[in-house]
Amino acid sequence: MQELHVKSLLPVRLDKYLMEQFPALGLGRLNKALRENKIKLNGKKQPLSTRVMAGDEIKLFILDDVLDADRRVEGPAWKNARTPAQVVYDCPQILIVNKPAGVAVDGPEDDTLLNRALLYLNKQGEYKENDLYTPALCHRLDTGTSGLVLLAKTAAAEEFLVNAIKERLIRKTYLCVTFGRPVPPAATLHSFLTKDSVHGIVRILDEPKSGAKEIITAYDTIAVSGRLALLRVELVTDRTHQIRAHLASIGCPILGDSKYGNNAANRELKLKYQALCAWELAFPKKISDPQFAALAGTVFRAPKPWYYQQVLDGTLK
Repeated sequence: MQELHVKSLLPVRLDKYLMEQFPALGLGRLNKALRENKIKLNGKKQPLSTRVMAGDEIKLFILDDVLDADRRVEGPAWKNARTPAQVVYDCPQILIVNKPAGVAVDGPEDDTLLNRALLYLNKQGEYKENDLYTPALCHRLDTGTSGLVLLAKTAAAEEFLVNAIKERLIRKTYLCVTFGRPVPPAATLHSFLTKDSVHGIVRILDEPKSGAKEIITAYDTIAVSGRLALLRVELVTDRTHQIRAHLASIGCPILGDSKYGNNAANRELKLKYQALCAWELAFPKKISDPQFAALAGTVFRAPKPWYYQQVLDGTLK
């Protein structure tokens, strides 16, 4: 979202003003954006012929890649990532980066986590567009989830990491805030998960069903604040939306979650993304492959998210 504060002392048409600010926005794109309620003038939808002047506020709910299309650098998409990835660990084989909430791990946009990682590696002199191997994501996080993501810098590392994740050898621990305090305050949940592709969600079942996958989620409560609870969650299995749906199934949805959460609470507390962070990655104590033996027993952590301290001190409740 882009927020513009008009400074022009003379009235000017809204469409003309926007095209001056963003040359890539032709009249066709502006009309489409207006129909989709992606242009707000002083908080309201207004015709493009409306005159704007100093003091007016315009909000554009349009992808930055569209707004900045005329400023793109020729070449692969990673050259147009907004910033290099925030790196937690870097060695010749493996990269661990901290993903901000709201950034997709990959996809058609320029500014994805993968492209940020490639931009970082290029600036370090470790990657260029014609290299035989392109560094790869080894697992995923939802766009609204922040935290640690593993990338392989070599084919051997990709095979090692993908297999280690598949065999559940790398322990993944998350931090989250739930709307509702779980009872008991610590437990291991056993259920079954099935995908609802029509609605783009998953559903939690108490009993096995054809096509459903077993899921195991362990949690313990770190602190409570009013209606909220700060949890440490370990993924024993690792399925799509597992933590979000599993906690929602016991009446404690993650704060800010638009799919499985309490929308009234999300609006009240003004959370843009779910309060869920992939906080810790722990490698197994023994690794037989000599290429990766140095990682044995190592634990990597992301910075604690902003809501962690706010629940501890009662600011968020």
